[in-house]
Amino acid sequence: MSRRSGILEFAVLGLLREAPMHGYELRKRLNTSLGIFRAFSYGTLYPCLKTLVANGWLIEEPGSASDDALAAPLSGRRAKIVYRLTAEGKEHFEELLSHTGPDSWEDEHFAARFAFFGQTEREVRMRVLEGRRSRLEERLEKMRASLARTRERLDDYTLELQRHGMESVEREVRWLNELIESERAGRDQRRSSPGSSSRRWNTAASEDGLPRRGSAENPGGSASGTATPPDPSDGTAN
Repeated sequence: MSRRSGILEFAVLGLLREAPMHGYELRKRLNTSLGIFRAFSYGTLYPCLKTLVANGWLIEEPGSASDDALAAPLSGRRAKIVYRLTAEGKEHFEELLSHTGPDSWEDEHFAARFAFFGQTEREVRMRVLEGRRSRLEERLEKMRASLARTRERLDDYTLELQRHGMESVEREVRWLNELIESERAGRDQRRSSPGSSSRRWNTAASEDGLPRRGSAENPGGSASGTATPPDPSDGTAN
Protein backbone atom coordinates (compact mmCIF):
# COMPACT_ATOMS: atom_id res chain seq x y z
CA MET A 1 0.00 0.00 0.00
CA SER A 2 1.41 3.37 -1.01
CA ARG A 3 1.70 6.24 1.43
CA ARG A 4 -0.90 8.21 -0.54
CA SER A 5 -3.48 5.41 -0.48
CA GLY A 6 -2.80 4.85 3.22
CA ILE A 7 -3.58 8.50 3.96
CA LEU A 8 -6.79 8.27 1.92
CA GLU A 9 -7.93 5.15 3.78
CA PHE A 10 -7.23 6.86 7.10
CA ALA A 11 -9.26 9.92 6.07
CA VAL A 12 -12.18 7.86 4.77
CA LEU A 13 -12.36 5.84 7.99
CA GLY A 14 -12.21 9.04 10.03
CA LEU A 15 -15.03 10.71 8.13
CA LEU A 16 -17.22 7.61 8.26
CA ARG A 17 -16.69 7.39 11.98
CA GLU A 18 -18.67 10.63 12.16
CA ALA A 19 -21.58 9.35 10.05
CA PRO A 20 -22.36 6.97 7.18
CA MET A 21 -21.97 8.59 3.74
CA HIS A 22 -22.29 7.76 0.08
CA GLY A 23 -19.42 8.21 -2.35
CA TYR A 24 -20.43 11.67 -3.55
CA GLU A 25 -20.66 13.04 -0.01
CA LEU A 26 -17.35 11.43 0.95
CA ARG A 27 -15.60 12.98 -2.02
CA LYS A 28 -17.08 16.37 -1.19
CA ARG A 29 -15.95 16.16 2.44
CA LEU A 30 -12.47 15.05 1.42
CA ASN A 31 -12.22 18.01 -0.96
CA THR A 32 -13.61 20.67 1.34
CA SER A 33 -12.61 19.54 4.82
CA LEU A 34 -9.26 17.96 3.93
CA GLY A 35 -7.64 20.15 1.31
CA ILE A 36 -4.85 17.66 0.68
CA PHE A 37 -7.35 15.63 -1.38
CA ARG A 38 -8.44 18.44 -3.70
CA ALA A 39 -7.18 16.78 -6.86
CA PHE A 40 -8.32 13.17 -6.48
CA SER A 41 -11.20 11.56 -8.39
CA TYR A 42 -13.83 8.85 -8.02
CA GLY A 43 -11.36 6.59 -9.81
CA THR A 44 -9.19 6.91 -6.71
CA LEU A 45 -11.92 6.86 -4.07
CA TYR A 46 -13.91 3.79 -5.13
CA PRO A 47 -10.98 1.34 -5.22
CA CYS A 48 -10.16 2.57 -1.73
CA LEU A 49 -13.74 1.95 -0.58
CA LYS A 50 -13.73 -1.52 -2.13
CA THR A 51 -10.53 -2.35 -0.25
CA LEU A 52 -11.99 -1.17 3.05
CA VAL A 53 -15.14 -3.21 2.47
CA ALA A 54 -13.07 -6.29 1.58
CA ASN A 55 -11.10 -5.86 4.81
CA GLY A 56 -14.32 -5.81 6.81
CA TRP A 57 -13.87 -2.21 7.95
CA LEU A 58 -16.87 -0.88 5.99
CA ILE A 59 -20.20 -2.26 4.92
CA GLU A 60 -22.35 -1.17 1.98
CA GLU A 61 -25.99 -0.27 2.49
CA PRO A 62 -28.71 0.98 0.11
CA GLY A 63 -28.98 4.76 0.11
CA SER A 64 -32.16 6.72 0.68
CA ALA A 65 -34.15 8.28 -2.16
CA SER A 66 -32.90 11.75 -1.25
CA ASP A 67 -29.30 10.56 -1.35
CA ASP A 68 -29.81 9.02 -4.78
CA ALA A 69 -31.40 12.18 -6.15
CA LEU A 70 -28.42 14.24 -5.04
CA ALA A 71 -25.59 11.94 -5.99
CA ALA A 72 -26.72 9.93 -9.02
CA PRO A 73 -26.33 12.74 -11.58
CA LEU A 74 -22.67 13.09 -10.61
CA SER A 75 -21.53 9.59 -9.80
CA GLY A 76 -23.99 7.16 -11.40
CA ARG A 77 -25.24 3.94 -9.86
CA ARG A 78 -22.42 3.66 -7.33
CA ALA A 79 -23.69 6.75 -5.50
CA LYS A 80 -26.73 4.73 -4.37
CA ILE A 81 -24.50 2.85 -1.95
CA VAL A 82 -24.00 4.25 1.54
CA TYR A 83 -20.83 3.25 3.39
CA ARG A 84 -20.95 2.57 7.12
CA LEU A 85 -18.06 1.95 9.50
CA THR A 86 -18.08 -1.47 11.17
CA ALA A 87 -16.98 -2.20 14.71
CA GLU A 88 -13.77 -3.66 13.25
CA GLY A 89 -13.32 -0.52 11.16
CA LYS A 90 -13.71 1.70 14.21
CA GLU A 91 -11.15 -0.37 16.09
CA HIS A 92 -8.75 -0.19 13.14
CA PHE A 93 -9.15 3.58 12.88
CA GLU A 94 -8.45 3.98 16.60
CA GLU A 95 -5.25 1.95 16.12
CA LEU A 96 -4.24 4.27 13.29
CA LEU A 97 -4.97 7.29 15.49
CA SER A 98 -2.58 5.98 18.12
CA HIS A 99 0.28 5.71 15.62
CA THR A 100 2.95 8.39 16.11
CA GLY A 101 5.79 7.18 13.89
CA PRO A 102 7.71 9.28 11.36
CA ASP A 103 5.03 8.90 8.68
CA SER A 104 2.64 10.94 10.80
CA TRP A 105 5.08 13.87 10.71
CA GLU A 106 5.27 14.16 6.94
CA ASP A 107 3.43 16.90 5.08
CA GLU A 108 0.31 15.19 3.72
CA HIS A 109 -0.02 12.62 6.49
CA PHE A 110 0.34 15.28 9.17
CA ALA A 111 -2.42 17.38 7.60
CA ALA A 112 -4.75 14.36 7.63
CA ARG A 113 -3.80 13.49 11.21
CA PHE A 114 -4.37 17.06 12.35
CA ALA A 115 -7.85 17.07 10.79
CA PHE A 116 -8.81 14.28 13.21
CA PHE A 117 -7.10 15.62 16.32
CA GLY A 118 -10.54 15.99 17.91
CA GLN A 119 -10.73 12.18 17.99
CA THR A 120 -7.11 11.72 19.12
CA GLU A 121 -5.82 11.24 22.67
CA ARG A 122 -3.93 14.20 24.11
CA GLU A 123 -0.64 12.34 24.57
CA VAL A 124 -0.76 11.14 20.98
CA ARG A 125 -1.47 14.68 19.77
CA MET A 126 1.57 15.89 21.68
CA ARG A 127 3.84 13.25 20.17
CA VAL A 128 2.63 14.01 16.65
CA LEU A 129 3.05 17.78 17.11
CA GLU A 130 6.51 17.42 18.62
CA GLY A 131 7.56 14.98 15.92
CA ARG A 132 6.32 17.33 13.20
CA ARG A 133 8.20 20.23 14.78
CA SER A 134 11.39 18.19 14.98
CA ARG A 135 11.05 17.19 11.33
CA LEU A 136 10.57 20.81 10.23
CA GLU A 137 13.48 22.02 12.35
CA GLU A 138 15.71 19.47 10.60
CA ARG A 139 14.38 20.65 7.23
CA LEU A 140 14.98 24.27 8.16
CA GLU A 141 18.56 23.57 9.20
CA LYS A 142 19.26 21.90 5.86
CA MET A 143 17.66 24.77 3.95
CA ARG A 144 19.79 27.33 5.79
CA ALA A 145 22.97 25.34 5.16
CA SER A 146 22.12 24.98 1.48
CA LEU A 147 21.39 28.68 1.14
CA ALA A 148 24.67 29.60 2.82
CA ARG A 149 26.60 27.39 0.36
CA THR A 150 24.86 28.60 -2.80
CA ARG A 151 23.93 32.22 -2.01
CA GLU A 152 26.67 33.74 -4.18
CA ARG A 153 25.66 31.65 -7.21
CA LEU A 154 21.95 32.41 -7.11
CA ASP A 155 20.17 35.15 -9.01
CA ASP A 156 17.86 37.47 -7.09
CA TYR A 157 14.64 35.60 -7.98
CA THR A 158 15.94 32.17 -7.05
CA LEU A 159 17.29 33.60 -3.82
CA GLU A 160 13.91 35.10 -2.98
CA LEU A 161 12.21 31.79 -3.74
CA GLN A 162 14.48 29.98 -1.31
CA ARG A 163 13.91 32.64 1.33
CA HIS A 164 10.17 32.29 0.84
CA GLY A 165 10.41 28.54 1.40
CA MET A 166 12.40 29.08 4.59
CA GLU A 167 9.92 31.63 5.88
CA SER A 168 7.06 29.17 5.27
CA VAL A 169 8.80 26.50 7.33
CA GLU A 170 9.68 29.00 10.07
CA ARG A 171 6.04 30.10 10.20
CA GLU A 172 4.83 26.53 10.66
CA VAL A 173 7.41 25.91 13.39
CA ARG A 174 6.10 28.96 15.27
CA TRP A 175 2.54 27.70 14.82
CA LEU A 176 3.52 24.27 16.15
CA ASN A 177 5.22 25.87 19.14
CA GLU A 178 1.97 27.65 19.99
CA LEU A 179 -0.06 24.46 19.67
CA ILE A 180 2.35 22.50 21.84
CA GLU A 181 2.35 25.17 24.53
CA SER A 182 -1.45 25.28 24.44
CA GLU A 183 -1.65 21.51 24.88
CA ARG A 184 0.77 21.64 27.79
CA ALA A 185 -1.01 24.55 29.44
CA GLY A 186 -4.36 22.77 29.19
CA ARG A 187 -2.94 19.64 30.77
CA ASP A 188 -1.19 21.52 33.57
CA GLN A 189 -4.21 23.64 34.46
CA ARG A 190 -6.52 20.63 34.64
CA ARG A 191 -4.06 18.99 37.03
CA SER A 192 -3.93 22.06 39.27
CA SER A 193 -7.67 22.82 39.23
CA PRO A 194 -9.64 19.85 37.94
CA GLY A 195 -12.98 21.42 38.88
CA SER A 196 -12.37 24.74 37.18
CA SER A 197 -13.35 25.55 33.62
CA SER A 198 -13.41 29.37 33.59
CA ARG A 199 -9.65 29.79 33.11
CA ARG A 200 -8.90 26.53 31.36
CA TRP A 201 -6.94 26.43 28.13
CA ASN A 202 -9.46 24.58 26.06
CA THR A 203 -8.06 22.00 23.66
CA ALA A 204 -11.60 20.74 23.05
CA ALA A 205 -10.67 17.08 22.92
CA SER A 206 -14.34 16.16 22.98
CA GLU A 207 -15.12 18.37 20.00
CA ASP A 208 -12.66 19.70 17.42
CA GLY A 209 -9.35 19.07 19.25
CA LEU A 210 -7.88 22.45 18.23
CA PRO A 211 -6.24 24.48 21.00
CA ARG A 212 -7.90 27.78 21.86
CA ARG A 213 -6.58 30.65 23.92
CA GLY A 214 -7.89 33.85 25.39
CA SER A 215 -10.00 35.17 28.24
CA ALA A 216 -12.69 33.26 30.05
CA GLU A 217 -15.28 35.15 28.02
CA ASN A 218 -13.57 34.40 24.70
CA PRO A 219 -11.36 31.31 25.11
CA GLY A 220 -10.58 31.29 21.42
CA GLY A 221 -9.22 34.78 21.16
CA SER A 222 -11.09 35.15 17.86
CA ALA A 223 -14.52 34.73 16.33
CA SER A 224 -13.99 31.07 15.60
CA GLY A 225 -11.30 30.27 18.14
CA THR A 226 -9.72 27.60 15.95
CA ALA A 227 -6.18 27.27 14.69
CA THR A 228 -5.71 26.69 10.97
CA PRO A 229 -2.78 24.56 9.82
CA PRO A 230 -0.54 26.13 7.20
CA ASP A 231 -1.28 24.90 3.70
CA PRO A 232 1.48 22.40 2.73
CA SER A 233 1.37 23.90 -0.77
CA ASP A 234 2.83 27.22 0.44
CA GLY A 235 6.32 25.76 0.62
CA THR A 236 6.37 23.36 3.55
CA ALA A 237 5.66 20.37 1.37
CA ASN A 238 8.83 20.76 -0.63
